[in-house]
Amino acid sequence: MNRKWVVNSSPLIVLTKINQVHLLKELCNELIIPSGVVQEICVAPDNDPAKIWINNEGSIYIRDVDQIDISIAAWDLGLGESHVLSWIYKNPGYEAIIDDRAAKIAAVALEIPVRGTLGVILLAKQEGKLKSARSIFEQLPEVGFRVSRQVLDSALKLVGE
Repeated sequence: MNRKWVVNSSPLIVLTKINQVHLLKELCNELIIPSGVVQEICVAPDNDPAKIWINNEGSIYIRDVDQIDISIAAWDLGLGESHVLSWIYKNPGYEAIIDDRAAKIAAVALEIPVRGTLGVILLAKQEGKLKSARSIFEQLPEVGFRVSRQVLDSALKLVGE
């Protein structure tokens, strides 16, 4: 395994709310959280699980992004997405962990590898880090993650559930 991930706000927020944020570090060799992602997360209330995690054990993964690359800025994405893609654009060899549709389209257009929260969960199941993807997927709507039942069912078929 030689995975290097740069993670956006949504996957961090969702995975901390369902107590699965540990999967990020377990599934990759190097984890980066750009400063713009931290800024987005830290506007949350002090009791927010993602904010608590980022201010504690997650703090070792934070990296500054001084400037959004012009190629990324042209896509008019949010700060976190722009920082994730700028980091990878300047540091090839990383994969973006993002859920935002526009950011995924930008990543594909810029030839940046991309995976979402569902992809992280499926990979965890495939690599034996989770007994059941279904039990994790069932928690997603409860924490505000919007995804169609059809997408979830298709994803579960990929891992034999």
